[in-house]
Formats: sequence, structure tokens, C-alpha cells
Amino acid sequence: VQLQASGGGLVQAGGSLRLSCAASGSTFSSYAMGWFRQAPGEEREFVAGITWSGAVTFYADSVKGRFTISRDNAKNTVYLQMNSLKREDTAVYYCARDRVGYYGLRSPDSSRFDYWGQGTLVTVSS
Repeated sequence: VQLQASGGGLVQAGGSLRLSCAASGSTFSSYAMGWFRQAPGEEREFVAGITWSGAVTFYADSVKGRFTISRDNAKNTVYLQMNSLKREDTAVYYCARDRVGYYGLRSPDSSRFDYWGQGTLVTVSS
């Protein structure tokens, strides 16, 4: 399985970006997917997740109401629409495959994600 993230770039605060993650292989539609991010000097943190069908999504509190995760199983692609971007959203964003596929009350831990993309840099300027 290979995951290729794209769509990052430089955007002003308040602006929008859409990230894409294209997956190889025929099992994409069988797995939940997630987005993480890692800011300089910080630990990697969960951003958003989506179940295999797209019926259920889960967001970190920090992005709830601003980011939307979606997927197109026909295109083997998962997306992250990011609106109302803030300087603190600046990070490298990673997509990853989720082995578990369901969500509880807390954000999923990175250990349950088995394949990761290479990351795409998002920089939000003031």
C-alpha cells in the first residue's frame, strides 16, 4: 500500500486548502483513513478520520467545524478540506490507513495506523 499526499502550500490566515491522499492497491475501500499533522517541535497529532464507507467521521476538537474529511472510494482518494485556517494549523499533514476503523470518545492513537503517506506541508501566514 502506498499513500501519496498532496495539496499543501502557503495560504493566508482565514483561507482554505484541500489536501488529497491517493492510495494504491485494491483494498482502499475496506479501510478507514485518517489525517494527522506535525508542527515543528511538536508531536504528531490526530486531525480527522473517516470510516471505510464515509458514513462516520471524527475530528480533533481543534479543527472541528473548520475541517472536513471525505473520501471517494472509486478514486482511491481521501480528502481534507481545510477552511478558516489559522497560523496554528501550520504543520506537515500526513494521511494514514486505520486498521481499527471505529471511533470512541477520544482521538485515535497513531499506533493503530499502519501505512503512512510522505506528508505535505501546510503553512498559514498572518
